[in-house]
Amino acid sequence: MEKDLLLVQYDCKTDVDDLHSVAAFRSLLAHPAYQNLNYHAVAGTYGTQDGLYVPPNALLALAFDTEWSDAHAEREEAVDYVMERALALLRAGGDVWIAEAGQSDFSAAVVRIIQAKAPGIDTKERVHVVQHSDWNEQVTTPEDLQFVQQQTDYHKIPDGNAVGNGTPGFRDPEFTGWQEYMPDEGLAEVWQLAIDLGNQYNGKDGRYNNEAVAAGGLDFSDFAEVCWILGIELEDTRGFFETFGR
Repeated sequence: MEKDLLLVQYDCKTDVDDLHSVAAFRSLLAHPAYQNLNYHAVAGTYGTQDGLYVPPNALLALAFDTEWSDAHAEREEAVDYVMERALALLRAGGDVWIAEAGQSDFSAAVVRIIQAKAPGIDTKERVHVVQHSDWNEQVTTPEDLQFVQQQTDYHKIPDGNAVGNGTPGFRDPEFTGWQEYMPDEGLAEVWQLAIDLGNQYNGKDGRYNNEAVAAGGLDFSDFAEVCWILGIELEDTRGFFETFGR
């Protein structure tokens, strides 16, 4: 954590699970062990999937203040900013870790420019991409997926939607008592906004209907990648809130 950069990249199209994943990551940042984590969040890192975007800007602003980029509205600007941030850190001797809560198109764009600007940096050794979803891979532009798999340290981990497969399972249609774990008003506000936005957009206008969210539960399955990167051993949703809630 002293020298590396963690990029958390949310596609926000068309599943609302990214919203809950943002709230989970914000909860981690409030934990004393991770308050100095060097990170940057990016919204709109989607690939080739059809369907409408889930607007997350109000949530990201509340959760991360200015420490996020909008690749949906300003893709080139977001790519350039993240590239410059990553390149400066790589030149200083750190590594870049990418938690892909979405597809690899954005990662490919960033890494291609890094290679062009600094061919001496071995991205295969220094840029680590973590993916947990078969579907995310399927709707990544094929040449971009192939590029990140060949040109970065690419890790495909077990899916964060299931419990007991080697990574935490953070999709739980029955977990509804999150408030009792969130006495901090600021974190509770982040979670409430994530849930409200999720309910507002889940399954609407042809968007994906997340059944766990529709049932009143939670889905922050993309957060499993962050746990894998940081070596956090959790089992399920309740374990997360017992660790990063009260």
